Parts: sequence; C-alpha cells; structure tokens
Amino acid sequence: MKPTPVLTMTDYTILRKLVKNAKDATNIREIALLTQELDRAIVSEENTLDQAIIRINSCAVIEDINSKQQMKIQIVMPSQSNLKEGKVSVLAPLSVAIIGFKENDQVDWLLPSGNKVLKIITVTND
Repeated sequence: MKPTPVLTMTDYTILRKLVKNAKDATNIREIALLTQELDRAIVSEENTLDQAIIRINSCAVIEDINSKQQMKIQIVMPSQSNLKEGKVSVLAPLSVAIIGFKENDQVDWLLPSGNKVLKIITVTND
C-alpha cells in the first residue's frame, strides 16, 4: 500500500494553487494525480515536519527498484526546472510520485516510461 504524503502548509498551498491554475493540457494526468495526492495528504506545520520528507526544493536520491539505477534530483517550481542540472518540476511525473514521502519509502507510480517502483534513498532539505 502506498504511504500517505505529508506536506507543509506552505507546500500544500503552493501545490493547490499550481493545480488550480494549470492550463497546460500536456500534463493533465499529473495534475489529476497530484490533486488526488493533495486530497489524501497530511498537512503539517513547517517546524514539525520530519527533515527526511521530500518537499519543494528538496534534493533526493531515488532508486528504481527493478533496474537499481539511482538518480539525484531537486524538486523545484516549474519555472526553475532544468533537467541538465537535475532540477525537476514539481508538476513532472517523477515529482508527483515522490513529493510528501520520506527516506526509505517505496512508491509505485506509472511514469511515461512504464510502471516503476521507486525507493527514496536520501533526502536533503537546506
């Protein structure tokens, strides 16, 4: 069973605004999935949130359980996204799959490349 996402009130509010204002039909699936995640999320105060939980601006190392491939990414606002620098938009499928989850969580998510089981290896919040 998929863990329940935990978000700060700030991230929750930002994500709700992004979802509400999303007009780009190319990511309509991610918007719908993110809306579902927001609907079931636990919202926490900033200073009480576990530092191992992925939020906006977090850096994380994620592993594809099947291929054992790891990637280091940073979850950023759509305007800051830059794949060459490992900065992934919070509206991208990978970000939607992992935001609100913590180190050692495993999530199943349908990404454009197929169904993946992702494990969160490390999370850094500066």
